[in-house]
Amino acid sequence: MSNVAERTNATEIDAVVIGSGFAGLYSVHKLRNEMGLSVQGLDNAGGVGGTWYWNRYPGARSDTEVNVYCYFFDRDLYESWEWSERYPRHTEIRAYLNHVADRYDLRRSYQFNTQVESAVWDEESSRWIISTDRGQTFAARFLIEAVGLLSATNVPEFKGQESFKGQIYHTARWPHEDVDLSGKRVAVIGTGSSGIQVISELAPVVDHLTVFQRTPQWVVPSKHRPIDPELTKRIHDDYEGYHHSVIHSTTSFGFDESQISAESVSEDERHKRFEEVYNDGGGFQYMFRAFNDVGTSMVANKAATDVIEKKIRETVKDPALAEKLIPSEIYARRPLCCDNYYESFNRDNVTLVDVKETPITEFTENGVKVGDTEYEVDVIVLATGFDAVSGNQLRIHHEGRDGLELRDKWKERTKSYLGMTINGFPNLFMVYGPMGPFTNQPPVHEFQINWIADAIKYTLESGAATIEPTAEAENQWMVTCDEGAAATLFPKVNSWINGANVPGKPVVNYFFMGGMDAYAAITDADKASNFSEHFRIERKEPAAV
Repeated sequence: MSNVAERTNATEIDAVVIGSGFAGLYSVHKLRNEMGLSVQGLDNAGGVGGTWYWNRYPGARSDTEVNVYCYFFDRDLYESWEWSERYPRHTEIRAYLNHVADRYDLRRSYQFNTQVESAVWDEESSRWIISTDRGQTFAARFLIEAVGLLSATNVPEFKGQESFKGQIYHTARWPHEDVDLSGKRVAVIGTGSSGIQVISELAPVVDHLTVFQRTPQWVVPSKHRPIDPELTKRIHDDYEGYHHSVIHSTTSFGFDESQISAESVSEDERHKRFEEVYNDGGGFQYMFRAFNDVGTSMVANKAATDVIEKKIRETVKDPALAEKLIPSEIYARRPLCCDNYYESFNRDNVTLVDVKETPITEFTENGVKVGDTEYEVDVIVLATGFDAVSGNQLRIHHEGRDGLELRDKWKERTKSYLGMTINGFPNLFMVYGPMGPFTNQPPVHEFQINWIADAIKYTLESGAATIEPTAEAENQWMVTCDEGAAATLFPKVNSWINGANVPGKPVVNYFFMGGMDAYAAITDADKASNFSEHFRIERKEPAAV
């Protein structure tokens, strides 16, 4: 037993991985199966899936096309797994992740139903001392946090909430047993990505659906259908080339991103092109495939919303209701797509309540009160989203060098280098952490984990004890990220992208908006330099395991 084990009564391990979603599973596979390290995976869920372990609400499905919402590291896995739809339901995504866990024997390295409570850096041994709610302690040389961008639930508290006699569910913590809402009076609070899906799914099923809308959304149809066989063939014919094109693109969504500026064509041509993409379906495609400047040009942005506004007015039969569903904001939130969303409001059993104009005052025994009006319901669904990007990291107590607490370091705003490393927190790596690229996640997860694995490999092979970014590198990265974000339209709208959905959270930029291709070039340069330019490499040998 080493000194650190004697002092802390800890189980010693090369690496602890927190999370068992796309990022966590691949982290365990990469570090254990490919690098031969001893790895302990931990997750507070009862099984594999990450966000998808919890996301079981009616209508829950991916809004990223599945040809890029999957793993690429094993071609046989990619080609042997058959998806039923371009935007699969939560059950199918969970089945896929469970298949991956079984295929690569990953479960034996995981402990589920386990909450990581603290991660404290031990300077003497150069290890992270990680404590769980089970009273366990692990001493890990490396800590990989694959805790999820959209995993920490945002649960608002309403006056009188405890008095409501019916059931209250949150979309991100939906019960695992069947919930039969047929014939029930249901309230949905929230109209973000989860909200629009649950509204569209429940409207034909429930007795009455009351939608409490604070912020209208720009929504385009998904056009659910099987995967295009021609696309599948093209990928199979040039698998490596396709994967390369996904990584070396702006968004990593796997479609052909436009190289044309909306400002370079006539207004009629703009509207015609947006109509074409709208009719093909897909929120991210609508923002990034029609033209290349929807996120940066007010001209392009206005043309995009003109078409959606026209579709809303054509779809919603009541002109006054259509007016309430049309956003006053520009198109600079997470792009949303869902079939039959606006059509739901033509149903006699669906009521829209504007709670921005008149906020919810309280929950009562029988329902939800807005101003002086009470809406009686049997079930309340909170579709209020997530404490995104930094939420799950901050729910764990972190202490880095010299007792520096992560919550204190991030009090004014989150800071990192590359969205993967933090100055003052050696040997700690985040997958898709704050200040990472604003892209599709699973392929970028793989890219980042491969980079993390290379950083760990270099640390081990060079005989170094620790690796961490310098303060200068971190500060410059923040400047780079902020300058990039300022060149876009996203800061002009308050959303989870800038933390505005959580009371008290700093409303700032949380992303690198320069595109995945540029991000890959920066991270590849660090790797090519043996991490010499932007990292502090401590050469002392840590205490023996």
